[in-house]
Amino acid sequence: MNRSRFADLSLLIVAAMWGCTFLIVQHAVRVLPPLAFNGIRFVGAAVLLALIITAFYRGQWRAVSFRMLLHACLLGLFLFMGYAFQTVGLLYTTTSNAGFITGLSVVLVPFLALILLKHPISRYTWLSALLAACGLYLLTFAGSAFEMNRGDALIFLCAIGFALHIAYTGIFAPRYPALPLAALQMAVVGLLSLIGSLLFEDMGPASQTVQRLLQPEVLWALAVSIGPTSAFAFWIQTVCQKYTSPSRVAVIFAMEPVFAALTGLWFGGETLGIAAGAGCLFIFAGMILAELKSAPPAVQ
Repeated sequence: MNRSRFADLSLLIVAAMWGCTFLIVQHAVRVLPPLAFNGIRFVGAAVLLALIITAFYRGQWRAVSFRMLLHACLLGLFLFMGYAFQTVGLLYTTTSNAGFITGLSVVLVPFLALILLKHPISRYTWLSALLAACGLYLLTFAGSAFEMNRGDALIFLCAIGFALHIAYTGIFAPRYPALPLAALQMAVVGLLSLIGSLLFEDMGPASQTVQRLLQPEVLWALAVSIGPTSAFAFWIQTVCQKYTSPSRVAVIFAMEPVFAALTGLWFGGETLGIAAGAGCLFIFAGMILAELKSAPPAVQ
């Protein structure tokens, strides 16, 4: 298996981890406000990666430069933009609209890759992205109509944030060691989330905040989120985007709601209708097409 195929498989595992832990995080943010949860999650992930670097890869700290800090801050800003606009947008729109519009990043990424990386948009790239977008619609709405509302604009900004993060990771990942770059952007997301929580979320008295943090569902969600789905997931993404194109990453990440739907089906008592099942197949077909037909990324 060549590096590109291995990278795509690793990114698929990341999408599976994100999708399979969606229910866990969803239960946690009903207890602890979302921005506060993300602040603790990403600061914890940054600390974990920093400990790993210090213990096993100490020499990589010497690679940290002012330019690397700027680029890590930019990646962190885009990632925070995705999570923050998604969180706020959910206050004004439906989960279905949010899921579909967020997934539209799969269509935005090829354009950004063309502009930023000069990656051509082949007919196979177009077809795989459109298949994934159609699949997201079917999976999200399952026969109901799409109705625009004021929160959808915020969710679209979220999609732009995630798309920019994928595209710019394709630019910066080949330039720097993956661990410090991932750790620094995690720290930026965490700090911005904590600031946003202090400004916009009502945490109540300190005793109440501590009580929320000690709830089993919150502790379990933080344990899963800090390690596997933040620190290690974004470390894997940073490493793997040295060997695959942003467009393929976007299509692979479109599998996240498929894994989330399957998890809800198996563990959450949810049902998966014919349209939603067809949506899963469309997304899977788009991922396979991107894997088989996309041109390999340019050598960095």
